[in-house]
Amino acid sequence: MGDIRHSDVQSWISKLSAEKGATTVLRAYGVLAGILDVAVKDRRLGSNPARGVNLPRKMKKKHAYLSPGQISELAEASGDRALLVLVLSYTGIRWGEAAGLRVRDVDLSRRRINVTENAVEVGGRIEVGTPKSHKKRSVPFPNSLTRPLQQAVGGKDPADLVFPGADGDYMRRTRVSSGSRSWFKSALSTADVPAMTIHDLRHTAASLAVSAGANVKAIQRMFGHASAAMTLDVYSDLFDDDLDDVATRLDHMLSVTNVVKMWSDSTRKQDQTPADHFV
Repeated sequence: MGDIRHSDVQSWISKLSAEKGATTVLRAYGVLAGILDVAVKDRRLGSNPARGVNLPRKMKKKHAYLSPGQISELAEASGDRALLVLVLSYTGIRWGEAAGLRVRDVDLSRRRINVTENAVEVGGRIEVGTPKSHKKRSVPFPNSLTRPLQQAVGGKDPADLVFPGADGDYMRRTRVSSGSRSWFKSALSTADVPAMTIHDLRHTAASLAVSAGANVKAIQRMFGHASAAMTLDVYSDLFDDDLDDVATRLDHMLSVTNVVKMWSDSTRKQDQTPADHFV
């Protein structure tokens, strides 16, 4: 490790960037930098040669949003996974959170889903843990989903999974079997909606929440973001229309003031013709 120079790391990053995407490069760099940080703490190195190198910028991907009508078509095309698609689209919970959702976490009377567990597939194995933010949260769901959720949990024990896989255990990734087309891609094609990932349904939920009038703090709590600033950073494009709304509201307040009336009177006098003064 003592032979690694800052220029070596920069050269490696530059070469890797020419072959891989920014996300892959940043992850690889993070592993190297983390190892060297430990070496510095153990006093094996005086400083970390990986720190301060020029890194590729990760371009922000444009989110895909579905309309309620498109969600309905996608749900119908998803067959027995229709309720899963609706829950993901209208609550914004992650795939792993839906996979780990248990009967006891569904509060039908309050119309809440309590997100307490996350089950994701890593290297072919299901890793079960806490949600991504490591914090439990309560997410509202539309009343229209109460009956289908009631049917989904009916007759099950509190510890049973709401959306189990074919074998009764945790759901796996959307691919049905090796070499076959995923059920989600097939549903997208059948419903004739834009190409997207199943995680994009979370973005759709955010757009629907904003359209319904939810404020930034409400969306932050709903999605489990660390801060409202993070919510705004991720979904800043959804709040563009709010600026127009602010301008409209401000105009309403300004229009009833004496200042605007004064300008209106002044304009009216300037528009008068000479003949008007003799009337």
